[in-house]
Amino acid sequence: MTTTSSDTQSRTRRVGLPWSALLALGTAVFITSLTETLPAGVLPEMSASLGTSSGATGQAVTVYAAGTALTAIPLATATASVPRKPLLLGAMAVFLVANTLTAAAPGYIVLLAGRFLAGVAAGLAWAILAGYARRIAPVGLEGRAIAVAMTGIPVALSLGVPAGTLIGEQVGWRAAFGAVSLVTLAVIGWISVSVPGVGQPAIEQADTNRSDPAPESAKSPLRQTLAVPGVAAIMVTVTTFVLGHTIIYAYIAPYLQHAGLGSATDAVLLVFGVACLVSIWYVGRHVDRRLRALMVTGAGLFTLATAALAVTTTHAIVWVAAVLWGLGWGGAPTLLQTAAGQAGMRRSSAVAGTAQAVLVTLWNAAMALGGIIGGLLLQSSGVTVVAVSSAALGAVSLLIVAGARRHAFRNTQATP
Repeated sequence: MTTTSSDTQSRTRRVGLPWSALLALGTAVFITSLTETLPAGVLPEMSASLGTSSGATGQAVTVYAAGTALTAIPLATATASVPRKPLLLGAMAVFLVANTLTAAAPGYIVLLAGRFLAGVAAGLAWAILAGYARRIAPVGLEGRAIAVAMTGIPVALSLGVPAGTLIGEQVGWRAAFGAVSLVTLAVIGWISVSVPGVGQPAIEQADTNRSDPAPESAKSPLRQTLAVPGVAAIMVTVTTFVLGHTIIYAYIAPYLQHAGLGSATDAVLLVFGVACLVSIWYVGRHVDRRLRALMVTGAGLFTLATAALAVTTTHAIVWVAAVLWGLGWGGAPTLLQTAAGQAGMRRSSAVAGTAQAVLVTLWNAAMALGGIIGGLLLQSSGVTVVAVSSAALGAVSLLIVAGARRHAFRNTQATP
């Protein structure tokens, strides 16, 4: 496989990670992830302001995820030949406009329109960001670069949403979204100054050593991507792992109430968030050499933690399970994005970009479906079955990772 000469020279010149560029990308990930779930933290205020029920206002989260899931693959395919930096800046600019529209929405319909458009822009940005981080990193440090860029996801979930909720409670939900717009404007400037441009991935040549004999022109970009050995296994793992996590995470408050820890929900989530950050740090340091071992360990810790929640509500075990859960889950975005990019790069950068778009689509679909399934299980069978279902999906993820030895979840430094 060949790359553009500017990319090769740029990667060769660097001896360390381009920290300013990666932190700019990571902040873009942070704000787009934060905004997805921010309405959940300011739901009462939004409902009162808009004159809608909590259930109706909660659809602001759903339409954001729908915008991402429905458009990430088509947009990534349609823009495959566009240089990455202008495309990323364009996506962030649309996100800025949409989020500002949300903050100023005079009514419910305008709010939903703004949220959907923000989801579309975020989905395109997410499809770009992991591949962008990989392409500006020195050879052999691609996984670590993705870890830095993807840190924004768990940081947004563990720290950003509570901060946004606090702002919303103190000065109103519109101010919380307005603050996101201000940060977005600053990030656009940061990306403009600090992030180097890279060439169009679509112009790179395919890997002539691939095992799939079908000609490229005979396949759609999606079929071409899924035909790459290892990609399908990675995508099934994304679906089962994210689905299992969301089923229990979305309804952790009812579970903790059932366990007699309802008053400690914030503390348990803080412990979970800190464990996520520890996981991110460790995965970021070792992902380039131990991708497979880290993925197996992460899926194993998640399965063990949710199984413990399923069989007992002993307080000490619940606290330990929260730590294990965070350690297993925190590095998952980095590991899965790295694995998808690595597998796609065995064909071309364009295929790697499509793989990231598929991952984003499945991730958001699994989040939406997890909330629905978890709610149905909670109402029909109770919190124990919710935890059992998450543990079962974790076990499926672990089996897939363990079985996909040849083509998926390979150590990145072993890849030329």
